[in-house]
Amino acid sequence: MIIFGTKGYLYQLAILTLVCGRCGNPSAHTLRKRVTKFTLFFVPLFPFSTKYATQCTFCGAEQKVTGEQAEQLQAQAAAGGHGGQQQYGQPQQPYRP
Repeated sequence: MIIFGTKGYLYQLAILTLVCGRCGNPSAHTLRKRVTKFTLFFVPLFPFSTKYATQCTFCGAEQKVTGEQAEQLQAQAAAGGHGGQQQYGQPQQPYRP
């Protein structure tokens, strides 16, 4: 008997101040990365899906971004210098599709 499946992970990469496209407010947006990994006997082996998105903390609107856009936003956040208040790239919680 072989047990296989998937498991999702949600990583917060950065927090940026952007103007929301939905509510129009300049507010903090979180840049998140969702990774889905193939598992065999409950052991995650390799990622087969990676998606990036920003979410407005004011209205909750989520907008998908490409990997290149995510890298640019992450570089923009690093240049802004958040003073090391929070460690980014650490998993927040498992993502369940």
